Amino acid sequence: MDVAAWERQIRPIYDALDTGSNKSAILSCNKLLKKYPNNDLAKALKALAMVRSQKVEESLILCDEVLARKPTDDATLSAMSHVLRGLGRHTDVVKMFEDAFKAQPGNEEYAAQTFFANARIGNWRAAQQIATKMHKTFSEDRYVHWYVMAVLLQAKDPATPEKMRDLLHGLAHRQLLASPSPSYVLADRLYQHLTVLRELKLYDDAQKLLEHDTGKVMYNNSLVVDELRRELWQSSGRWTQERELAVQRITEKKDRNWLEFLSVLDGTFAGVASSAETSEEARADCKEQIYKTSELFTRVSEEDGLKDRSGLLGLLELAKRSKQYGFSPDFTELVLLLQKYWHKFGDKACFYEDVKPYLDLDADDLSRWVSFLDSQQPSYDTEAHLRRAINWHKTRRFTIPETEITPELESARASQYIKAYIAGLPLGNKLPETELQPADDLAILAAHAFISSWSVGGSEKQLYNASVILEYGLTKSRHSYHMRLLLIQIYRLLGASSLALEHYRDLNVKQVQNDTLSHLILARVSTFSLAGSGDITYSNECLESSHIYMNNSQETSDWIVRAFTQEKYSQIPDLIALEERLDNSLQRDLVKLEHVRMRFTHEPINSELIDMELIELKFNFDRFHHDNRDLDIISNYQPRCSKSTFEQSLLFKKLPGSGWLFAFLKIYIRALQHASDVDDTVEAKLLIGDRPKQSHEPEMQRPLKERLATRKQAELDELTPSELAVYDFATALGDWLEPHHDYIRPPPSKVLADASKQAEAKTGRPLQGIDATDSATNGQSKKDEEAPQVREVPVSIAGFFDDMLASFKKLVEEGALPPELLHVATLTQEALLLFSIETMRFKPASIVKMHKLGALVADCKTIRAKAVATLKEMTTELTKISEKEGSSERRKAFVQECRVAQEDGQIDHDFVLNIAKRVTDSRKKVQEGMAKSIVKICSKDA
Repeated sequence: MDVAAWERQIRPIYDALDTGSNKSAILSCNKLLKKYPNNDLAKALKALAMVRSQKVEESLILCDEVLARKPTDDATLSAMSHVLRGLGRHTDVVKMFEDAFKAQPGNEEYAAQTFFANARIGNWRAAQQIATKMHKTFSEDRYVHWYVMAVLLQAKDPATPEKMRDLLHGLAHRQLLASPSPSYVLADRLYQHLTVLRELKLYDDAQKLLEHDTGKVMYNNSLVVDELRRELWQSSGRWTQERELAVQRITEKKDRNWLEFLSVLDGTFAGVASSAETSEEARADCKEQIYKTSELFTRVSEEDGLKDRSGLLGLLELAKRSKQYGFSPDFTELVLLLQKYWHKFGDKACFYEDVKPYLDLDADDLSRWVSFLDSQQPSYDTEAHLRRAINWHKTRRFTIPETEITPELESARASQYIKAYIAGLPLGNKLPETELQPADDLAILAAHAFISSWSVGGSEKQLYNASVILEYGLTKSRHSYHMRLLLIQIYRLLGASSLALEHYRDLNVKQVQNDTLSHLILARVSTFSLAGSGDITYSNECLESSHIYMNNSQETSDWIVRAFTQEKYSQIPDLIALEERLDNSLQRDLVKLEHVRMRFTHEPINSELIDMELIELKFNFDRFHHDNRDLDIISNYQPRCSKSTFEQSLLFKKLPGSGWLFAFLKIYIRALQHASDVDDTVEAKLLIGDRPKQSHEPEMQRPLKERLATRKQAELDELTPSELAVYDFATALGDWLEPHHDYIRPPPSKVLADASKQAEAKTGRPLQGIDATDSATNGQSKKDEEAPQVREVPVSIAGFFDDMLASFKKLVEEGALPPELLHVATLTQEALLLFSIETMRFKPASIVKMHKLGALVADCKTIRAKAVATLKEMTTELTKISEKEGSSERRKAFVQECRVAQEDGQIDHDFVLNIAKRVTDSRKKVQEGMAKSIVKICSKDA
């Protein structure tokens, strides 16, 4: 066929795919396939359009047809790689490019694509073999370094035995020595060579490379090489050399990188830090080095003046370490240096963060430091004075003793901070709206004091005042993310979840921040979810925050490939670590579980939903998780004897972690296993795509049933009392019903045969490798063994709903915050849903009759009736509370409780009333909505 004519016919398909017009692309492919029924490219593009249209079963047939023909043209290979990655069939991508490379062994592009396909899935052993073959065939030096990189990464793989790692590093070393060009030609090649030498502990060989003229140029101009050089010198005990180089850079090159100052300090104390017992000679030498270091940093501090803080900070660190290693009897010198730092840099915004590590003083020195601070008088007449005043308040607050932290005193301090904030506001009157006010930190300090007051026994009004001052601060600095972060915490505590979500969205979280920050709004988010009544706001938020994980699996591997092609070997381990941390993110699976909890309140509970979620949750249960959450992003200006602001404002005082996750995974996996006909045999046959990498942790190698039955104290410690009650309920329920599930469940052959018939009805072809003849039986035939006896309902099941109702009523009587009530109500609702999942198998009358389950079903009806009655009583109370919440009296009370925030008259009554209306309306919405949601679920379950 004429190339131009073919291009004209195929171009509309590419255009349709590029614009997301998948239906149009499929129609164009069908027209083309009528003319050319065996055209691989047309089939591949049609399969791609089908994958993007979620027509997975149909695309699988086309995929298998194209793969069977072993394509070798670029266009088809490119299209198929997109299709197979979309289906999660990464090993098939490797096989496809391997076949193409075998067919055309002189094609360097196919060789590279085969290497990259293995790199994308972490198959480094195969990648080594391909790189070796490429070097022999195409004689390019870079392929030696591809081989070495693959060897290093295989050695780093947890699956690689310890003894094998030294052997692999030795292979990499020999390959580098045999390379025709020296490694110091490129900085990243030198970095790679030094990495191999570090792993083999060949420090002298590494030193020879670094002492070479080119090596010196490299580490003086490349940050990654210099970082590795520093590590090598320190590991090999070259502290003197490291110290001398750092001193040279500081004095001659005027380098003010803090790492250089740390190198000087580490070298100073190296002789006494390496062991618990040191000789007098070593201590004398260290004392001499301390004197020299002090002279150096003093000289740097005097030369730099106000331009740079490194010299004086170095002196602070020197004084701290001198005390730590017994070279200074007390912190007197440190206090004097702190005073000097105050006079010199007290008007810098970073002052508090700079000195905080050095404020862990003993009683006498702390008293001297406090006396010094109290002798200073804060002023707010210039911006520099304002910054100094802010630092004074932060530093003075840090020194407050535990005896002076009471609700009344903290509230009084908050009032003081508000007055200071109002006094400093005029200095920012002329700033553009996009700028932050210089007085912002005083408003944040006030909020911290209010939160502290509430946490040590103060009333709810302290949180009201905190919300008012922060909302007022946002009218002056609308881009202050520190204020928004605090408001998210406060509004979740108050039960105003829609306002918390509003502020979270205003943070404009991007990319990997969805992994590090989404816990702020999505931790235990099902407590506020109204999905049962049709409001899927939080379900959508879970899905949106999870896009980063899909992008990670697609994009990070592309970055790794790009790093190989551009020979950026220093970046590859970090990119792989990023991919690994996101693939096995704790937050990813916490969000997934919250989404599952909400999904069961919103969608009909059927076998398709149960099977889908069961498979994914089992994958999550097999992971070793990385906690990437940023738990320090919320500023902390609390006294040193107090918990951090984040801990004080944490919902239910407990942050869900891996223990919480595994506890709830056990609850749901076990319940879904009981309700599902999909066992391991069926799952292995029906699963599309590659299975996720298995963790090599010993715990993960135990049988699933054994792991599900194991209770760990670390997991229980992360649960609230109500969550623990649900865990106990679900465990008892599973133990009670499990024998009946195991007896009634159809055999795998019957399940697979039914799945094959469904696939044939949908696509016209049965599933490959499955015998459909087993579908002739209905799967309900009587078994040879005796049916299990119906046992009495365990006490822990029968009394669960009474206990939850009692807890709910007690919280109402105590005037607990709305989230506490919602927590108990939503968990009681969740228990009913788990009960529905566990008993779904026993609903068909034919099953009940065949297996004589009448008594069991009667017991289940009694439990369900009790659950529904309990939940309806809770909804009645929630409705009453929501009506009070939305009243004008409630708003008026809110305004009256905020007297502290309104003391100076700057924050007027109307502003506070508006905040009161928004808070009470938000609380009313979630309480009223939760009541309706529970009623709907009860009626649906009935």
